[in-house]
Amino acid sequence: MKIRPLNDRLLVKRLEEEAKTAGGIIIPDSAKEKPAEGQVVAVGPGKLNDKGDRVALQVKAGDRVLFSKYGGTDVRLDGEDYLIMREDDILGVVE
Repeated sequence: MKIRPLNDRLLVKRLEEEAKTAGGIIIPDSAKEKPAEGQVVAVGPGKLNDKGDRVALQVKAGDRVLFSKYGGTDVRLDGEDYLIMREDDILGVVE
């Protein structure tokens, strides 16, 4: 199944968190927090400004991004978990 985000929305796949700490301690699944980092899978065409022109998004498919912990809406497509969020929920792009 394919999905195309609308306006200034993005489809983001969360990146998995490390199961081990730097010291070698293995973290159980129940103690893990949801990662606030992901990879952009698809982007919408952009938001309309006051004049009716499209303003392109600053992120593109393939970018690694940081987002707010509780930002976006969880969706499940073809057995995979994704987030649909607005560009405003993106805190930064990891380069």
